[in-house]
Amino acid sequence: MKLQLYVLRTVATRILGAALILMSVLQILDLLDVTSDILDRGLGMSGVAYYAALRLPRLFEQVAPIAVLAGGLFAFSQLARESAVVAMRASGISGYRIVAMAVPAVVAVMLIDALCGQVLAPRADPTLADWWRNTTPAAERKEPAPRTFRAGADLVIGANASADGRTILGVTIFRRDAKGILVERIEASTARFDGEAWTLQQPKTTRFAGDLAQASTAASTSWPTALRPQDVQGLFGDDAMPTAASARRALENGGSDRPESFYATHFQAAFASPFVSLVMLLLSAPVALANFRSGQGGVLLTGGLAAGLMFLVANGMLTALGESGALAPFLAVWAAPAIFGALAVRTFLALEG
Repeated sequence: MKLQLYVLRTVATRILGAALILMSVLQILDLLDVTSDILDRGLGMSGVAYYAALRLPRLFEQVAPIAVLAGGLFAFSQLARESAVVAMRASGISGYRIVAMAVPAVVAVMLIDALCGQVLAPRADPTLADWWRNTTPAAERKEPAPRTFRAGADLVIGANASADGRTILGVTIFRRDAKGILVERIEASTARFDGEAWTLQQPKTTRFAGDLAQASTAASTSWPTALRPQDVQGLFGDDAMPTAASARRALENGGSDRPESFYATHFQAAFASPFVSLVMLLLSAPVALANFRSGQGGVLLTGGLAAGLMFLVANGMLTALGESGALAPFLAVWAAPAIFGALAVRTFLALEG
């Protein structure tokens, strides 16, 4: 038990150290761009701290896989240099068990990564965007561009939306029949979500039948749609990445402004992303069996680092192919982890003998 805790503590502290260093570097680079703007707005250091805190979930998402790779390489190379691995194997502990002792640390990273990607970041991003927009000096504010998206069979244009996604301003809805022919256009000043359904305020409806167009008005009317406030936040947000829930809603006739392949790929990616950290641990594991006196350690250390970076590049390229529809979403998301994970296991088995 003490041996397992020793290996786990060695790997966990290296991963934590690597994560803190990488996040600090990214945070500093990010703050270099915005600190002067925040101070010019009179928000002081508390504004800088608020901005930095809201950026933490996305930064952790970015650094988690590389932190596991770097932490694993540092930890396993240290154990190998100190001959701790040789001593453990001489006492009957296999290389597999040594690597397995480090898995709880990576599982913790996977859970935090999933928490950041699916829960914290989707809440922090719109909060940060709303805070940034509201603190922008009036002279520098720009009118947001209208957004066009699909909500089920409806095509929708919205001029703007509230930060919580419960209100859409300047709504125009186009409805088509099964043949794609326009049959109705609804223009409303506001669409508001009351917790259960959407209501259009002061709608002006124009129905088309052949060459005829019949207009009518009302004080309000309901808007039957699967669109939810979270979808509106994503549609009106800047570079917002869909979560598993929002991607699924988009595939089930919720709000979407991208091809179906984009949401199908991100739905798969929501489950696959945490496993990237596990693959990184496997890529770093062969270093534990290296002989540093013969120079093998340096080769495996460099190879592990190169393999990790190649894995990230390949995974990003395949994901982009999946988003564009050039590759099936399942293959686009799971192929790189499966291939690089298998290569890492194959290398480890060869060294273990």
